[in-house]
Amino acid sequence: MRNALTIDLEDWYHPELVRSHLPKTEHAAQIEQSTQQLLQVLSRHDTKATFFLLGEVARRHPRLIEAIAAAGHELGCHGMHHVPLWSMTPDEFRADLHQFSTLIRETVPGAEVVGFRAPTFSLDNRSGWALAVLGEFGYHYDSSIFPLRNLVYGVNGTPLTPYRPSPQDVRVADERAAVIEFPMSVWSWAGIKLPVCGGAYLRLLPWWLIQTCLHRIGQERSFVIYVHPWETYPLTRRLRLPIASRLVTYHNLDAMMSRLESLLEQFSFAPMRAVLEEMGGV
Repeated sequence: MRNALTIDLEDWYHPELVRSHLPKTEHAAQIEQSTQQLLQVLSRHDTKATFFLLGEVARRHPRLIEAIAAAGHELGCHGMHHVPLWSMTPDEFRADLHQFSTLIRETVPGAEVVGFRAPTFSLDNRSGWALAVLGEFGYHYDSSIFPLRNLVYGVNGTPLTPYRPSPQDVRVADERAAVIEFPMSVWSWAGIKLPVCGGAYLRLLPWWLIQTCLHRIGQERSFVIYVHPWETYPLTRRLRLPIASRLVTYHNLDAMMSRLESLLEQFSFAPMRAVLEEMGGV
């Protein structure tokens, strides 16, 4: 059984907890250095992933996107400017997707983008309309639902395995829906849900616990892991954030690459589209 490995292609200044504290100066990019290092690790482990591209990153670094595609990785959409869906109207989202599609056609001619991930996992019942818009643009799958509510995002009560969510209520499966959802992976036991799917969770939780939960999930179903290039890069710029934001954003960055490499050694990974195809989903 293969699992989905996904990379949210953002730079160090894109996370929600960072953007409101950015200095009013030019933000020096590190996305090329951090992503090249990540590509080398994936190559060494002979692993392909889905890169959910932020449009503004693709526009500023087209050669990087070409290198990702040339290495055989799947290209997905992460929006143009890392704006959460709940801050957009349907027409604004359509314009965003149209701009992204035009950009990718010009950057990597012939590339087929069929997967989407919303910035900040912002697909919930405030923004379920986005599923219908994704269907309009020919997207086959989405990976934006976090099936556990926290202080910023998430939806309680959604399925834990891939399903077709209703735009009217994303907690409800609707086989007539155009887009299949691959939700973020959580381990569930006796009513307790623990997110072990990537990002800060891979850095904050004890490593033995993450591995145990993933092995148990993997006995039943495929899971998804996500990382950001800035998380795996030891020279990532750090700002003076409030204590809680600093913990979530920067804790254990130095260990993230070794944890990722350990996962690559323990589990079999593939791009999300390939995993869904093996499951008969797309």
